[in-house]
Amino acid sequence: MDPIRNPYAPGAGQRPPELAGRDEQLDAFDVVLERVARGRPERSVVLTGLRGVGKTVLLGALRSAAVRAGWGTGKLEARPDQSLRRPLASALHQAIRELGPAGGAGEHSLGVVKSFVQRDAGAGAKLRDRWSPGIDVPAVPGRADSGDIEIDLVELLSDVGGMAGDTGRGIAVFIDEMQDLGPSDVSALCAAVHEISQSRLPFIVVGAGLPHLPAVLSASKSYSERLFRYARIDRLDRSAADRALVAPAEDEGATYTPEALEVMYALTDGYPYFIQAYGKAAWDLAPQSPIGVDDVRVGAAEAEAELAVGFFGSRFERATPGEREYLRAMADVAAAGGLDGSDPESVPTAEVAAQLGRKPQSLSPARDALLKKGLIYSGERGRIAFTVPHFGAYLREHA
Repeated sequence: MDPIRNPYAPGAGQRPPELAGRDEQLDAFDVVLERVARGRPERSVVLTGLRGVGKTVLLGALRSAAVRAGWGTGKLEARPDQSLRRPLASALHQAIRELGPAGGAGEHSLGVVKSFVQRDAGAGAKLRDRWSPGIDVPAVPGRADSGDIEIDLVELLSDVGGMAGDTGRGIAVFIDEMQDLGPSDVSALCAAVHEISQSRLPFIVVGAGLPHLPAVLSASKSYSERLFRYARIDRLDRSAADRALVAPAEDEGATYTPEALEVMYALTDGYPYFIQAYGKAAWDLAPQSPIGVDDVRVGAAEAEAELAVGFFGSRFERATPGEREYLRAMADVAAAGGLDGSDPESVPTAEVAAQLGRKPQSLSPARDALLKKGLIYSGERGRIAFTVPHFGAYLREHA
């Protein structure tokens, strides 16, 4: 098969040619946009799921829906070592510009954004935080510049939301890797979203993060459970997974045999990133259409070799020797417990410690470091799980 015409896209955040299995989330978001635009009460949105299920892709699709609805939009990716001020100011600057000229209200909002970001961008700030937002209006003194992130964020989003209401449209800010926000930023963001939702302002936050993100938000503000509409993004069912493979192939005049699709689903387990990776490899190695079982199995070896380096191996290399030992023990405990080690179900930390012949307290540093690196997560007290599907199987076979 012609590799130039290969339709599959196994890349981080790359939208696949067929966004299968996400119609429910897209339709629900259209309703949110319309209700907010009409001044109806509605919640902001949080998407959660493992690595490789397509959260970033879906976040981009939702942003496109907001743009089509005439909203102003901005996007940022949270980082554990960075304050929210600068990336949020950049996202809001873009969103206000997308709304177009808004007269004095628009200039005032841009001035407040400038005031907000310059609060941490003075001479005493670190070099990486000295950022000029490129806003050619003067900062608004005394607004969103107190230095208290919660007070400043409430004032900022209230002003920006009010300006959006004056235009008859809305503003949506999209935050990827939301679980990496610092505790003070999470608390401030929840407080600001709470304030603007009570005021019925046309402003929403759409966040995406790992499965423990709801727990992070709840630990910050108890009312966050009622503040957001949570959507768990999971692997695709069989029909959606087949569509993700077949539709792009048919656009290029190719097909799969039914048996090949069955094997493909068994290999990928319905995870969108794996579907793209295995589909690309099978296409490149298949001599002709239809793509059959042998093509899929030959391509699987190439796909797995690439995943072992780029998807799994790169994460494993980030861990120290002690942390790698902890990861391998997790995989063994999951397998011994009837799981295959790639299942998103969690395992008890006490059993991991027993597997290593250590006391749980002595393993806290390794566990905490893995949590911070985003290699594992804790959805409930005393239990942990891999953030990457099939990671346990990889560890047992390669590590």
